[in-house]
Amino acid sequence: MTAMPALPARLATPLADLFAACLVLLAVGWALSVQRKLGLDLYPQQFFAGVLFFALPLAFLTLPARRGTERDGVPLYDLILAGLSMAALGYVAVTYPDLVLMIFARPPELWIPSLIIIVLLLESLRRATGWALVIIIAAFLLYALFGDLIPGRLQGRPQNWQLLTGYLAVDSNGVLGLPMSVAATVVIAFILFGVLLGITGGSQFFTDAAMIGMGRFRGGSMKISVLASGLFGSISGSAVANVVGTGVVTIPMIKRDGYPAHKAGAIEAVASTGGQLMPPVMGASAFLMAEFLAIPYSQIVMAALLPAILYYVALFIQADLEAAKMGIQRVPESEIPARRTVFVGLHFASAFAVLIYLLFWLRYQPERAALWSALALCATALVFGYRGVRPTLRALFGSFARTGHGVVEILLISAASGMVIGVLNITGLSFNLTYALVQVGGGSAVLLLALSAVVCIILGMGLPTLGVYVLLAALVAPALIEVGIEPIAAHLYVLYFGMMSMITPPIAMAAFAAAAIAKAPAMATGWAAMRFGWAAYVIPVLFVFSPSLILIGETGEIIFAVITAGLGVWLVSAGLAGYFSDRLSPVKRLLFVATGLMALVPAGAFEGAILTDAAGVVLGLALIGSEVFRRRAAPLAAEEAQ
Repeated sequence: MTAMPALPARLATPLADLFAACLVLLAVGWALSVQRKLGLDLYPQQFFAGVLFFALPLAFLTLPARRGTERDGVPLYDLILAGLSMAALGYVAVTYPDLVLMIFARPPELWIPSLIIIVLLLESLRRATGWALVIIIAAFLLYALFGDLIPGRLQGRPQNWQLLTGYLAVDSNGVLGLPMSVAATVVIAFILFGVLLGITGGSQFFTDAAMIGMGRFRGGSMKISVLASGLFGSISGSAVANVVGTGVVTIPMIKRDGYPAHKAGAIEAVASTGGQLMPPVMGASAFLMAEFLAIPYSQIVMAALLPAILYYVALFIQADLEAAKMGIQRVPESEIPARRTVFVGLHFASAFAVLIYLLFWLRYQPERAALWSALALCATALVFGYRGVRPTLRALFGSFARTGHGVVEILLISAASGMVIGVLNITGLSFNLTYALVQVGGGSAVLLLALSAVVCIILGMGLPTLGVYVLLAALVAPALIEVGIEPIAAHLYVLYFGMMSMITPPIAMAAFAAAAIAKAPAMATGWAAMRFGWAAYVIPVLFVFSPSLILIGETGEIIFAVITAGLGVWLVSAGLAGYFSDRLSPVKRLLFVATGLMALVPAGAFEGAILTDAAGVVLGLALIGSEVFRRRAAPLAAEEAQ
């Protein structure tokens, strides 16, 4: 017989909603500089502590101690933990200007609340994401305390535990540091925008638009999945959440068209993972990358755009060729919405127009641009509605609580990631690890890239997007920059390979989530996802050696790289699918892949690369010509035989 909860659900739910709404309202107020209008001169870290003041107790109110279980209310021990977290974070938020000066003095009034914050943060993180990230952070903490026991180049400076706790909890290089800065401002604003998109019918509009655009073509269900998951994933913060959110609709539709279950799951997993590489949000990594590199956010977007487009072009081509090979036709007409009912929702595009205008022309801060875009979205939705339905004011106000619940996990990850950065700074591990990687790579960029790709996939296994990027940006990217790789290319490289852990067995979280929905074998789905997502394993290597693919270089060189890369993606995709205008023989498949890879190599990748590029283009066009000629000649030969 289970014990009665200390706080029943009928009281716990509204209390959790209140905390969630306050969390978002605090972030909105900070983004709009309300505190300055009220005459408050606050440190940013006081604001971050205020956000955690609501987020940490919210985690204990909503997340059970045993993951995956249900509960009817909040037990007493979680109420105590929620109260402790509020007391510690409230104390830090109020007294921060004095506490930050005491770090090296290590007084009890600093290290006691700091220890409470760190322990409760790790426990809430375990409840939200599982053990993987907690174990990694614990390993860093142990290194900070006992780094002198590690032999060799990675030997560190041991830290006093009281100093360490105060430093990690209060200093701007720890919990209240850069990852938390991005999450508490930019991420919350964009997640609010996404929630409002769902409430107002915008998400349904884009799915319907994808249905109209692709449903009448062969293999339309797969193409709808690619478009819908790419659109939704570009503003969501999790590949797995994207799989679950769109996959429950798209995967059954793909299976119903005749695709094998494992391929239905694989295409959804790859499309959803790609959303984390597609601007504007990139799983919140774009904003953090801009902060790490100290460059404008717009520069990150422009650099990331072409590789992401190539990723989706490859996936789209494979979806089309798979449909042709298997003889799968269009989506039934009865399932495609009428154009006149969908075109009413074109006003949703105005919100994105506002976002782009504010970000790239008026150079607004991302969080302020997202908030004004959300306001434009609400205004047009209240006036025009979608499919005869307009959101209620109650639903719009309820978006604050929904957003708060939705960002808790990202906030916990960001705060905990700050501990990793703090340990790297205080122990010197960042420099030591960079030096060690460069030494292992022997100064060879090729060897270092291969080693880094493996490290990124291993470290990324089981971690959410933001956690993956923070970890790899701190541990691996500096080594790549050290050997002369363009900084933005190095950061995009580690993000790509970190995200590939989502579809790379043995721990392919996005692929396995899609397999569960598709009721398909998990490993078969993972291997199929790797094939569909091949571009993400190749394109990062190419833009590292030739930044023209991330729009760095002469205009003519960039245009040539775009054209040849597009052809290369088409050729390789056809070779992997085993189909062009008809089924390809094993030899033809090999030739398509080989010429495609040659065409993909940018002309500036290395000395003489333009010859490789040209050979790939010429041979690839010859292969395409031969297949088209063979296809056209087949009916004539059949007629002559009769």
